[in-house]
Amino acid sequence: MAQYMRQAQVLHKLLKRRNVHTVFGIRDKCDFSSGTGDAEFTSKKVRDMFTDFFKDKYGHTFVPSSPVKPRGDPTLLFVNAGMNQFKPVFLGTVDPRSEMAHYRRVVNSQKCVRAGGKHNDLEDVGKDVYHHTFFEMLGNWSFGDYFKEKACLMAWELLTSVYGIPKDRLYITYFGGDSVLGLKSDDETREIWLSLGVKSDHILPFGSKDNFWEMGESGPCGPCTEIHYDHIGSRNAGMFVNRDNPDVVEIWNIVFMQYKRELDGSLRVLPRHNVDTGMGLERLVTILQGKRSNYDTDLFTPILSAIHEFSKVQPYRGLVGGADLENVDMAYRVLADHVRTLAVCIADGIYPGMSGAELVLRRILRRAVRFSMEVLKAPQGTLAALIPTVAEVLGDAYPELTQETSRIMDLINDNEEAFVSSLHQGRRIIDRTLQRMDKSCKFPADVAWSLHRNLGFPLDLIGLMLSEKSIALDTDALEKLSSESAKQNAQSHLSETETCYQLDLHTLAELKRRGVPATDDSPKYQYSLEGADKYVFHSCQGQVLGLYAENSLVEKVSEGQRCGIILDRTCFYAEQGGQTHDRGYFLRGEQQDVLFPVENVQSCGGYVVHEVIVPETLCLGDSVHLFLDEPRRLGCMVNHTSTHVLNFALRRVLGDDVEQRGSHVTEEHLRFDFSTKAVLTIEELQKIEQEVEALLLQNDPVYTLEVPLSRAKTIQRLRTVDEVYPDPVQVVSIGIPVENLLSSMAENPSSVELCCGTHLLRTGVIKDFVIVSDRQLVKGINRIVAVTGDQAKEARETGHKLAQDVDSLLFRLQSGIATLVDAQQLSKEVGLLTDVLENTAIPQWQKRELQKKLKALQRTTNTAVRKQENKEATKKVQELLTRHASDSLVVDSVTVDSISILMKMVNILCDHFPDAFVMLLSLQDSGSILCACQVPKNAASTLSAADWALAVCRTMNGSAGGSEIVAKGTAYSKNLEAVQKWALEYANTKLQN
Repeated sequence: MAQYMRQAQVLHKLLKRRNVHTVFGIRDKCDFSSGTGDAEFTSKKVRDMFTDFFKDKYGHTFVPSSPVKPRGDPTLLFVNAGMNQFKPVFLGTVDPRSEMAHYRRVVNSQKCVRAGGKHNDLEDVGKDVYHHTFFEMLGNWSFGDYFKEKACLMAWELLTSVYGIPKDRLYITYFGGDSVLGLKSDDETREIWLSLGVKSDHILPFGSKDNFWEMGESGPCGPCTEIHYDHIGSRNAGMFVNRDNPDVVEIWNIVFMQYKRELDGSLRVLPRHNVDTGMGLERLVTILQGKRSNYDTDLFTPILSAIHEFSKVQPYRGLVGGADLENVDMAYRVLADHVRTLAVCIADGIYPGMSGAELVLRRILRRAVRFSMEVLKAPQGTLAALIPTVAEVLGDAYPELTQETSRIMDLINDNEEAFVSSLHQGRRIIDRTLQRMDKSCKFPADVAWSLHRNLGFPLDLIGLMLSEKSIALDTDALEKLSSESAKQNAQSHLSETETCYQLDLHTLAELKRRGVPATDDSPKYQYSLEGADKYVFHSCQGQVLGLYAENSLVEKVSEGQRCGIILDRTCFYAEQGGQTHDRGYFLRGEQQDVLFPVENVQSCGGYVVHEVIVPETLCLGDSVHLFLDEPRRLGCMVNHTSTHVLNFALRRVLGDDVEQRGSHVTEEHLRFDFSTKAVLTIEELQKIEQEVEALLLQNDPVYTLEVPLSRAKTIQRLRTVDEVYPDPVQVVSIGIPVENLLSSMAENPSSVELCCGTHLLRTGVIKDFVIVSDRQLVKGINRIVAVTGDQAKEARETGHKLAQDVDSLLFRLQSGIATLVDAQQLSKEVGLLTDVLENTAIPQWQKRELQKKLKALQRTTNTAVRKQENKEATKKVQELLTRHASDSLVVDSVTVDSISILMKMVNILCDHFPDAFVMLLSLQDSGSILCACQVPKNAASTLSAADWALAVCRTMNGSAGGSEIVAKGTAYSKNLEAVQKWALEYANTKLQN
């Protein structure tokens, strides 16, 4: 506070000399009457003034923006509001040991992306001057602290006194009630605004659509009050509020979370009231800089200037709609917006890909490339070249943009190159489709959707390309496909969010009201190592403190009922930190013959919930004896410690730039996602495995210690991931005691991570480690899957056996192939072994080597098959050459066992008789008849090969296909002579006409 006041005094003197009015919040005068604003109100200053106001005057804690990649929330594609990172607080599920659990007043500027899901502004960007896919949301929050009066007071003071926005330009909306919901008008909020001096005709009521905010279909919700700004002024603009008028815009939304929407649609009063606010920085800066367009502020003008340097069109003029000829200014806005989104998302670990948020980002990138190259006439590479400018504009607030500039540029360039290639392929598909379709028909929606979904074609680009050819798109069918895809994605997200008896807000509040303490789960770490590799898991006694069934707390549960059980103590590990949950069973009291099997274990708001289908009645207060599924737990411990060793080995082999992007540990295997610039080579995979094996041979002790979070973060080379850690937090170190790491600032040569998982006590128990899979999820993110112990040993043995099988095939090939049957058999065996290799767990480096050998083998055996087929076809065709030496129309039958030999025979005949029409048929043991034909190029218009084959085969319930020159097919008839006769008659009819 003192520092803030000193700063205020210095600036006050400076501004006084410039004859500028100041108040507590330190501002420069903005001439709102003229609309010119003040250049001193830079976006950086506006952002800082907001956070400083709430921090220094009203005691809010500043919390840095979370990444736009949601933390453990599969319901969201992107962080799309400032409150997203605080959802655990609103829902009551926050870990009571975490720093977040102690938040009361918070302020920040949150990076947000609205380009998918419920909030999606992607298609609107560029068409107007205020929609964005990426924006910054300024917000202040109260978690059970202040409520309506204080929230309104602070907002009004900040806007009118600190920023100096004229009061008569501001209009307030509040919740006017909803008879359907049974909610009365929020007159309390109206009275608060009146007491602050707002004129009554500037305070307007609206219904649920505008002034009742909900987190989702269910969950915390409540009335909200919004602040709107009139860009024109000197009038009463009340009639334009909430009317989508660009001159009267909403700038701040203040939500009073006082209800919870239940699944049945009813509302319940929350046990604790919260405040959630959000104000778009872009709109606020536009007002303070006296602009009418967000794109005219210093958040965008440097980027627009940089775009012009690369483009071959006129400078940005800010035109919209019909005035924007050829959509040039729209393209400027699209590119400026999209490049900001790309930079922020990639820096936060979301890369262009094929599903979810990655797919949305892929479409954003391709949309930007399309406008850049086709409308602005900018060269390939322009998008990446704008990234340094974006980092310069936003880097102060979000330093990761500056740190990641090079990697962002590389990823954008790689994806742009792929899209340019897709453009050429897509154009060929469109042209080929147009050639086949009736010009009076609409372009098929399934083709358009395939181009959009698989090749990343922006739908507006498809529409543009078709309109240029005067072809309409079947938009109704396309909309149906889009809706079905959205529904499938929503169902996918829904299934991902289903968890084991997740306690709701009211249940958590009721548990606290009853005085039920958070579960003591420290016994999960109580185990010991006896001898070299025998782990002993100590038993645990617990008392039933809570029973949760059918969405409510109950006193008892009956036989066969599924429920969630909360104990005072547990040794079961609840799923978190990438490690799967424990399984096991309970015994009640001294009763030894009835098992209560534990199927799932989750943590919610500090309570560990055990999911059980009870075999007998269980009541509150019952004592239980807990028993782990020990092999499952030990398998998880082995693989979790192996994950830490792998993380360390990756940095040793690939460098310190490697960053963990995710992990999952079960008793069967471990999965590890990490950032990398390229696909791993065979040599790198071998080195990583060798590095891990060397570390395992050392049999280092694994040390764990719970320490204050702030102190843990002082450890050199500490590895963390983007998640909210409890405080105190467990530090896991391999080889060096945690106490030593805390007392020394020297470079740490070992693996040390913050981790709540269960770990081995020595690394030697892992025994063996094999990477069985490595693939690129999206550009820049790789996923490794590995196995350990006996599974790793088995993978090595299987790999050795498959290597012998490949060598055996190679030896047979080198020994020579005498017949077509031998060649075909060898080719078949190569194909079968390739499939086996693809689906068998062996060392990934070895799999790559064997795949390379098998590909070469397949090419060689295919060549051998073709040589033998040519040899056999040449031999069989000699008799036909003699028999049809003077014929211009040849329809005959031969005995062959493959369509490829039949085609070769047709080719040889036509080489000898270039003016002949040739069809050969071959009856198979199955009763089918193979058909192959060829016609002279200059006579295809008279008798098309495709039509000929199709006519013959369709008559016999078969099918055929090919070109006008060459075709093949299959018929189904045992009367070969009848087919032959029909083929001859059809050809003669065509040729005589």
